[in-house]
Amino acid sequence: MDQEYLGDIALLTIVTLISVIQNVSFAFKVENESKNLQSKIFQRTGCPAFEKVYTANQNCIDAYPTFLAVLWCAGIFCSQGSAAFAGLMYLFVRQKYFVGYLGEKTQSTPGYIFGKRIIFFLFFMSLAGVLNYFITPFFGDNMQMYIKTFSSTLSPLLLIP
Repeated sequence: MDQEYLGDIALLTIVTLISVIQNVSFAFKVENESKNLQSKIFQRTGCPAFEKVYTANQNCIDAYPTFLAVLWCAGIFCSQGSAAFAGLMYLFVRQKYFVGYLGEKTQSTPGYIFGKRIIFFLFFMSLAGVLNYFITPFFGDNMQMYIKTFSSTLSPLLLIP
């Protein structure tokens, strides 16, 4: 493979692998809680602690395909660095959501809202990059540099709660 092409996706690949590790750790937490039930078969219902872990894991799994799609689209069509930064922030927020869900359900709300904001940021980065890709042949003006600058400027704003 071309070294330049691999450099364009290296950060996105690292963020994806970290997210896989996080998913595996969540699955192990569900498995450990399931073993605490002293049941030989996997049941979805059980003690409240198991139900919280299971539901938190399912909620994270439900949002995972959307996260991967917008992460890779934003990274390829817009800015790899900004997309990778937003992806790492999303993984941190998802961890906060998961841990917060294990406590009181109201503790998971900030993680949920913050994660939703990051997904929207990645979506708008993706949209801008894809629109630029399709508009460039018709108008001849490539806005890629402006979009990268704009997304790089806005990505630190994701740190504001």
